[in-house]
Amino acid sequence: MLTIHAADLVVPVGAEPIARGAVAVDGTTVVALGPYEDVAAARPAARVRRWPGVLTPGLRNDRGGFLLEHAYFPEDPGESDALGPGPLTGDALAALRMTEARRGNSARRCTQKLLAHGVVAVTGPLGIAAVRQAVRRAGLAVGGGVADDAPATASGAGLDPLAGGAPLASVVAHPLAVGSRADLAVFDVPDEAALRARGTGTCVATVLGGRLVHRRR
Repeated sequence: MLTIHAADLVVPVGAEPIARGAVAVDGTTVVALGPYEDVAAARPAARVRRWPGVLTPGLRNDRGGFLLEHAYFPEDPGESDALGPGPLTGDALAALRMTEARRGNSARRCTQKLLAHGVVAVTGPLGIAAVRQAVRRAGLAVGGGVADDAPATASGAGLDPLAGGAPLASVVAHPLAVGSRADLAVFDVPDEAALRARGTGTCVATVLGGRLVHRRR
């Protein structure tokens, strides 16, 4: 289905930001990018999704492989009452009895948290079969590169690719352009500076290969 994603500001990365911009998606592919009026006028039959804030490319998390395989995300509700919200690493993780099934369930919860931070790709490799299966089912891409295996030290630590002041351009999976895969993220902030200041926990929507896979309620 042809869908137009419109936002107050579209930041393609590699091109100038577009105020009151839009991205048209057909299936898994970006087919147009520009001011909303122009994109919508050329596609009057398209479904329109309007989002608050800033629309960017989907993000890449270089700590994703570590979080998926070497951190534990407690089940909520239930485990999180006793263990805290996680992620658990180091000595806290060593105290748990980690079976492959338990790692797979943790990875499934981790993928949902990553998607809720606008992440569409992680840096691998992934060596645990149950984790690879969870990632494959979620649709996250797994790439090479230099993985960051520093342990998480607080609740939610490591989920935000922009933590530590990383520039947006350094953590996108790929820039938005006509012909690129439709991996998008939308954040309820007024501009890129505010996104870097407030972080990717402001994510309101994530689109992965044209599919809306996260929408903040």
